[in-house]
Amino acid sequence: MILKKATVLIVDDDPDVLTAVKLLLKTETHEIITEKNPENLNWLLQRNQVDLVLLDMNFNSAINTGNEGIYWLRKIKEWKPNVCVIMITAYGDIDLAVRSLKEGANDFVVKPWHNEKLIDTIKDLLDKKEGDGKTIKASVKGGSGQTSILGDSEVMEDIFHKVNKIAPTDANILILGENGTGKDLMAKAIHERSLRAAKPFIKVDVGALTDSLFESELFGHKKGAYTDAREDRMGRFEEAEGGTLFLDEIGNISLQQQAKLLTVLQNRQVTRLGTNKAVDIDIRLICATNVPLAELANENKFRKDLIYRINTVEINMPPLRKRAEDIVILARHFAKLYSSKYLKPSMDFEPAALQKLRAYNYPGNVRELQYTIERAVIMADDPMLKPDDLIFSILETPGESIIDDDNIQLSTLEKNAILRVIEKHNGNITRAAKELGLTRTALYRRLSKYDI
Repeated sequence: MILKKATVLIVDDDPDVLTAVKLLLKTETHEIITEKNPENLNWLLQRNQVDLVLLDMNFNSAINTGNEGIYWLRKIKEWKPNVCVIMITAYGDIDLAVRSLKEGANDFVVKPWHNEKLIDTIKDLLDKKEGDGKTIKASVKGGSGQTSILGDSEVMEDIFHKVNKIAPTDANILILGENGTGKDLMAKAIHERSLRAAKPFIKVDVGALTDSLFESELFGHKKGAYTDAREDRMGRFEEAEGGTLFLDEIGNISLQQQAKLLTVLQNRQVTRLGTNKAVDIDIRLICATNVPLAELANENKFRKDLIYRINTVEINMPPLRKRAEDIVILARHFAKLYSSKYLKPSMDFEPAALQKLRAYNYPGNVRELQYTIERAVIMADDPMLKPDDLIFSILETPGESIIDDDNIQLSTLEKNAILRVIEKHNGNITRAAKELGLTRTALYRRLSKYDI
């Protein structure tokens, strides 16, 4: 983030320090907010979109812990975990300042500081924060690894920007997109960037639940509620208490199931099967579906009142063919991941292999690319992956064998289609790319490939 666009909050009970920092940063930042009393921190953070906090280590306040700075640092990280925090300390408190780094502070400065050093420290932190926004990393609970959502394409940058805004809120989110676009990873990433990150993340594939299992799985049951109910069981809503409940394939549930789900969401209470006792719930809801929103809005299949309830904000995960700029980034990420997993030397791609990856349409999206690279890493004998190492799934391209049997070149069909669409739009590349479902960059690559 450019410092000129940032909002900086400084909290210090020394008015001279507040004045000095305000004068120093007034022309460098979008907004500088000063505050003497740390007990106003929560109100200020909720009222303003603060990017960075300069926080003193010691205060004369109602909170007297001996190290008030650590106390208020923890509170900031509890209220706004994504806000950068720089601790302000005196020489005598260096050990305490180092401890603050372990508690989540991003850096510390020592009084009296050099103005240029302070500005450089703030700039470095904001630049790093901006970089982290482009690669959303969500820790996988119960595991030592990380799953990453990667992308430098314009469409993904727009999504990352939206996620950074909505993740810290409790807004219900509907994630739309084709199979294999990473809807489940996005849901987990949103949870990990939310204020509920320390609480459970519970995923349920509701599209696979029958009517008889739907209530038991989501709402729970008492022993004896039905034949196989041999013990009391907590439902997924209760399991997600305080955290996030992710309902995958929400577009596939029946109207009867939708009515039951709507009642729970409206009342914020669940009632286990076999009992009349309602239990209050506190969850953040994220839903996902591969059904287009226009089709989902058909009231013969899905209730509009439920759509409004689950769709405070929607995120459209683009198919991989519409973010072609990210193919090589993702391919190299998966190559590194599986080289490590299968104890192979670090692998990369020959130029011809990269060209093959770029030219493919990926009906199975990122998931298909991932499995293609995993297979290639396992089978390859050379650390440089070749075009022949990349075998795309027949499950996603069942028609290719028919095309080969009839001696019809797929490239010829693609070239002719491109020529027709460009002619239709009188050479307007932007309109032609939109009709073909490609980015302008991807279309230009094909124009070069076919020497058009």
